[in-house]
Amino acid sequence: MALNLLSPAEVKSIFFSDSFKPNSLTAKFPGSFALKRKDQCGAASGRRVYCSLQAPPPPAWPGRAVPEPGRKTWDGPKPISIIGCTGSIGTQTLDIVAENPDKFKVVALAAGSNITLLADQVKRFRPQLVAVRNDSLIAELEEALNDVEQKPEIIPGEQGIIEVARHPDAVTVVTGIVGCAGLKPTVAAIEAGKDIALANKETLIAGGPFVLPLAHKHNVKILPADSEHSAIFQCIQGLSEGALRRIILTASGGAFRDWPVDKLKDVKVADALKHPNWNMGKKITVDSATLFNKGLEVIEAHYLFGADYDHIDIVIHPQSIIHSMVETQDSSVLAQLGWPDMRLPILYTLSWPDRIYCSEITWPRLDLCKLGSLTFKTPDNVKYPSMNLAYAAGRAGGTMTGVLSAANEKAVEMFIDEKISYLDIFKVVELTCEKHQNELLSSPSLEDIIHYDLWAREYAASLQSSSSLTPVAA
Repeated sequence: MALNLLSPAEVKSIFFSDSFKPNSLTAKFPGSFALKRKDQCGAASGRRVYCSLQAPPPPAWPGRAVPEPGRKTWDGPKPISIIGCTGSIGTQTLDIVAENPDKFKVVALAAGSNITLLADQVKRFRPQLVAVRNDSLIAELEEALNDVEQKPEIIPGEQGIIEVARHPDAVTVVTGIVGCAGLKPTVAAIEAGKDIALANKETLIAGGPFVLPLAHKHNVKILPADSEHSAIFQCIQGLSEGALRRIILTASGGAFRDWPVDKLKDVKVADALKHPNWNMGKKITVDSATLFNKGLEVIEAHYLFGADYDHIDIVIHPQSIIHSMVETQDSSVLAQLGWPDMRLPILYTLSWPDRIYCSEITWPRLDLCKLGSLTFKTPDNVKYPSMNLAYAAGRAGGTMTGVLSAANEKAVEMFIDEKISYLDIFKVVELTCEKHQNELLSSPSLEDIIHYDLWAREYAASLQSSSSLTPVAA
C-alpha cells in the first residue's frame, strides 16, 4: 500500500508528475509495506504529488533573518517565562539563567507534577508567578514554599500555564512543554506579543497553519530552540532576500544506521533504545531509530523558513557535529558546528540577535583537530520509510502533519509497550494518515488542530487490534 495524500476535498487541486526521472523507484519494505523513493535531488520520483492552490501560511523566517531596525536591547536582565520548567528544556534554560544573572531573569514558571524540583526552582529564581498543571498538587507546593519570604502567586491547571505564558513582564517565553498541551499557552503568548523560544514541536508541525499567521499579525518572533533548526537559523543570519536555495538537515542515523534492512523485522525494544551517540528518553530515541524525528524536522523547517519540500534534504552524519546546513543560490554551503549541547540553541533564542560570552569550563570549545574526521551518507528510504511519509504529509499540509506526528507518538508508545512490532510503527502512521485524507482541513482552527491530534491517537490505538494492521511477515 502506498501513501498518496490528497489536498483537502474542498480545495481545488492540481496534479503533476515529477519530470526528473521517467521510471518509478518503488521500494518494497519487508511485509506488505510499499513506498515510493525520493530521489537524491529532492524530487518525488514516479509518485503523485498533489498541491493545493491555497497559499501556504507565511514562514516565520522567509529564508533570511535580519533584526528589525530599532529592536530593543536590554541594559539589565531580560525577563523570561518558562512553560515546562522541570523538563529537559526548562532545566537547561534555568542553567543558562543561573550562569548569566546579569543577562536574564525569570518572572514566571509553569510545571506539570514535579513539585520537589519546582519548589527548588522557585526558591532559587524567585519568579512572580508559578503554575502547576496538576491541581491536586497545589497544597504540596504551598507547603514546600512555607519558608520562602516572598511567595509567588500560584495558579493551578491549564489556565495557570496560560497566565505564565502571557505574563505582562515577560519578553520571551520558552515553550518546553510536550505535546499539544503546549499549543494553547503558545497561542496566548503570541496574542500577548511575546517572542517564542520554540522547543515544542507541535506548535508548528500541528499548529503551523494557525500559529504562523497569528505570529505575523502580532509581530512576534518564533526562535527555534532545537539544534537543527537553530543551526539553520544561525546560517541564514544576514542573507539577502532570495539567497536561500536548499536546507540540509543532518541526522545521526539512530540505532539502526548500520543494520541491514532485512534484520529490522527482528528488532526488539531494547535494540531501538541503543542510540549510538546519546542517552535520551525512550520516545526520542525510537524516533531517532525510525528517523521520524528527522521527517518531522523537515516539516518544521518548511514552516520556519519557507523552503519548498523539494529543497529540504536529509543527510546521515554519524558524528553529530554539523547540526545542519544551508546552500545559497551561488552554491555556497554554510554550516553550524559544535559539540552536541542543547544549551547553545536555547541560549541563542534568548540572546538573539546578540552573542553572549560562554566560559570554556562549562561550554567546551570545539576542536576539529582532536575530532579528526566528519563523515556523511545518504539515508536509505527503504530502511527509513518515515521520510516518505513525512514528505507526503508535509505536501498535503493542513491537519495532515499534526495527524502524522500524533499517530507516530501513539505508535511509538505501543511499540515500547510491546503491543506492536517495530515495522508496525510505519504501518500505523501510514494507515492513520490514509484514513484522515477525506477529513483533511487546509486552514484549521486551534480547536480543529487539537481535535485531530486526539483523533489520530485514538485511531492509531485502534489499529493495534484491528485486522487492518497485518503483522509484518517473519
